[in-house]
Amino acid sequence: MQFLPLFVAVPLLVAFVIPLLARWNKWMPDILGNLATLYLLVAATGLYFIRPFNNIMIYKMGGWVPPFGINLVLDGLSHLLLLTVCLIAFMATFYSIAYMRKYTGKGKYYVLFLLMLAGMNGVVLTGDLFNLYVFLEIAAVASYALVAFGTEAEELEASFKYLVMGALASAFILLGIGIIYGMTGTLNMADAARLLANVGTAGKMFVSAFFIMGFGLKAALVPFHAWLPDAHPSAPAPISAMLSGVLIKALGVYAIVRIFYNVIGVTPQLSYILMVLGAASMLVGVLLAIGQWDFKRLLAYHSISQIGYVILGLGLGTPLGIMGGLFHLFNHALFKSLLFLNAGAVEYTVGTRQLEEMGGLSKKMPVTSATSLAASMSIAGIPPFNGFWSKLFIILACIQAGRLWFALAAIIGSLLTLASFLKVQK
Repeated sequence: MQFLPLFVAVPLLVAFVIPLLARWNKWMPDILGNLATLYLLVAATGLYFIRPFNNIMIYKMGGWVPPFGINLVLDGLSHLLLLTVCLIAFMATFYSIAYMRKYTGKGKYYVLFLLMLAGMNGVVLTGDLFNLYVFLEIAAVASYALVAFGTEAEELEASFKYLVMGALASAFILLGIGIIYGMTGTLNMADAARLLANVGTAGKMFVSAFFIMGFGLKAALVPFHAWLPDAHPSAPAPISAMLSGVLIKALGVYAIVRIFYNVIGVTPQLSYILMVLGAASMLVGVLLAIGQWDFKRLLAYHSISQIGYVILGLGLGTPLGIMGGLFHLFNHALFKSLLFLNAGAVEYTVGTRQLEEMGGLSKKMPVTSATSLAASMSIAGIPPFNGFWSKLFIILACIQAGRLWFALAAIIGSLLTLASFLKVQK
């Protein structure tokens, strides 16, 4: 458990050191940034061999015993998210070595990237509601700056919209945390869960509304999705991969699961609300994506749609639904990050994001073509690719729970996704 603080401390330390050493060697930001993310990936993988199966690791900051002190908690859910975040972060920094040459200020880029990574790791590991908010803000503020990193009019406008919507989301989340503190007198998640068991349903539904709006905005669920189609395409490709691959999951989906399942408790009404939000996101996101010809914007709309599958599975609340939702969360992190990195490679080579102006790239870029085909078939749910299995679990879970309309919505969404990506492949 002594490893747990390092997932926050290492990226913060390297982010501080990079500006000091970057002036001596232009390659220092690349070297330090990649070493930091590689270390975190190895450590996150190694914890699977250290943490006994089904055991929870708790690190008490300063030796203070919960609920009085701050603690970091590693269980199965947080470990899955931690590994996913560190894996995508390493792939993004490795990709950045060549891709970010066209931008100035590579040192500043890695500083912001590592701050965002430290914030996401903190959100995933913290066992304290207020520190969840603090780490969430660290990651969010760094991501606002990274969206605007190109400093063109499009990037600045997208970043400003993202900042305004993100600030609104943070306000809702902070209000929700404040209400829970007022009802329980504690910020420790486990302690708050114990005390909330004695609170009436009306109070829990009231605070749940704030969290659904706040974390729904962070996860870009419909109807809280307006910022995402501008922010994701405007960012540099590795940041688009991070935003879609892990940021909306760590700050949005993970927080929803952690707070509703472990702190407040899931009621049938709340479960139905999550399923409706998931189904709406699935269908609205993919319908908006079909008409897009901007490659990265098309992928951004598909992020909304695929997060809908995750929320639908988790909202079902059945073992198969939760397993399918978490499996799809991991799968989406892989194939959507790959698609955004491929889009960056295409834009870097061709000089445009418009699909109408492209053609014949399979001969000029065979590796990118092959990986793009695999990722496209995966997101569309074509067997035997990984996206098929997680979608299958979610659809079977809907049928098992008697939610046939939601199963039908998931199937229609997958068919429309296939139609959209056939256009991309063409």
